[in-house]
Amino acid sequence: MGLLARAALIGLGAYGARAALRVVRDQPRAKELERTNFRGRTLTLAGGPALAVSASVTSALGAGDPRTAAAALAAGLSGGAVGLYDDVVGARPEQKADKGFRGHLRALREGRVTSGLVKIAGVGAGALVAAALLPDRRGRGRFGRAAEVALGAGVIAGSANLFNLLDLRPGRALKAGLLVGAPLTATRSGSLAAGPVGASASLLPADLGEEIMLGDSGANALGALLGVSATARTGLFGRAAMLAGIAALTAASEKVSFTKVIERTPVLREIDAWGRIPAAKPSSPAPPAVEPSEAVAPVIEGGTATPAARPKITKKATKAVSGSAAQGLDEAGHATDAAPAEPVADKPRPRARAPRRTAS
Repeated sequence: MGLLARAALIGLGAYGARAALRVVRDQPRAKELERTNFRGRTLTLAGGPALAVSASVTSALGAGDPRTAAAALAAGLSGGAVGLYDDVVGARPEQKADKGFRGHLRALREGRVTSGLVKIAGVGAGALVAAALLPDRRGRGRFGRAAEVALGAGVIAGSANLFNLLDLRPGRALKAGLLVGAPLTATRSGSLAAGPVGASASLLPADLGEEIMLGDSGANALGALLGVSATARTGLFGRAAMLAGIAALTAASEKVSFTKVIERTPVLREIDAWGRIPAAKPSSPAPPAVEPSEAVAPVIEGGTATPAARPKITKKATKAVSGSAAQGLDEAGHATDAAPAEPVADKPRPRARAPRRTAS
């Protein structure tokens, strides 16, 4: 396809993603998709299925033949469907304990099938079908074709999992999708990536604004579709090289945190933080207030303060008053804008003079 056709697919992917997002949000059970992110904000996972549907359909429209179109639909929709299943079912209390590949295998040995295991199997099956559907453009023999399909399935499934690992901060997975997908749109099979690029760009502001999340549904679908686009343009050795790189990154994620690596790398840190809501700065604590009983003025009887009525000066009151030199205290002991009153010292009573004697 030409440049104009690819630009049209980008626009169609963007429009479709926004329209699909509105449809998902209006569903009666949309409340089940609400989650709390790392900052404690409540948002929705509706962005995941919206991206999965829009990106898959527009990627299929950009395919040059029916087999490639079917491959895009198989990878994108299967990844989005099983990802959505894991997003919903995996949030249940009995599923939260079985996290990670080891947790899923442990549960399987105990006779339980976790939602994460269903997702892994579904993504793998969809990737295998997609790789088998992609046309054999080089006419290799039976064993060469089998190797290409196996490597292609690994690239598609591994890409889906890698994007899922990146989806830990607002906008991170979508930015990665744009960085990977934009160069792919200029290649021979670039029309496959045009729709996913448009959908990613359309949903990025809402993701950065912490209104939506991709979840497993959106991240798996986006990664799988970009994997299909990359696989469609490469042969045996190209797929082997891509799979080696994906496997190395996946293995590294078990040892180091991608978030920590990004925060330690200036360029990656700037790209990752671009457009995101800044973290709130901690506010300074207010000075301690003086209790009302400690701010009562002494009672004067006959010009002198009685011992029982003298205010009880505590260390807490002394520290509060000395630390609030720029503020006054009202009758309840709270800080006011007025300057503090100067302390009034007790005036000594004038001594009565003796009457002057006069000479007789």
